Amino acid sequence: MYHPRKNKLIYRFFCWYIQYLIDKDFDAFNYNNLKPNQDASILILANHFSWWDGFFIFYINKKLFKKNFHVLVNEENFKKVGFLKYVGAFAAEHKGKDIIDMLSYAGKLLDDANNLVLVFPQGKLYSNHVKGITFEKGVMQMIKASTKKIDIIFSTTLIDYFAKRKPTANTYLQKWETEEYVSLQLLKSAYNKHYEQAVSKQTKLEE
Repeated sequence: MYHPRKNKLIYRFFCWYIQYLIDKDFDAFNYNNLKPNQDASILILANHFSWWDGFFIFYINKKLFKKNFHVLVNEENFKKVGFLKYVGAFAAEHKGKDIIDMLSYAGKLLDDANNLVLVFPQGKLYSNHVKGITFEKGVMQMIKASTKKIDIIFSTTLIDYFAKRKPTANTYLQKWETEEYVSLQLLKSAYNKHYEQAVSKQTKLEE
């Protein structure tokens, strides 16, 4: 599998550069404040509709959660966007056992309370206007591979222009109060309830 690479100089540059891009290309970027649990790692499950998605959560992490950032990407993006590995990206190199190893690696990351792992459960890009979010099976394998306490946070980002030349991005965050028994269907249902609420709030912004 492809592992993240640590380089403090490159990481600091992209901390600045990602904020610069967001400030430059968006009229505003809004997100609600969630108090992080310092004694638990964070697994963020987010919708995936654009090139920006990982950068939005990277920005929020720097401002709000202040954890060591990691993001699961596909092999194509890992190889195509060279700097991703320096900001915490990891990916499976092959199918089969390599995917199992990657999910196990993600679970080990979640064993460390200092870490945040971002996952897009849809597995690929979808429109920002879909009515529901699909979940790939690997999400549950990742959770089961971890043995420590995890805060699962749902994230939905929606973009609108309204009367502005530049778009406004709104990220809606919700900490999921984990059930004693977690299944893929339960996780998917809970996330989609959050997603529907986010869309409803976004729609009311027009009023």
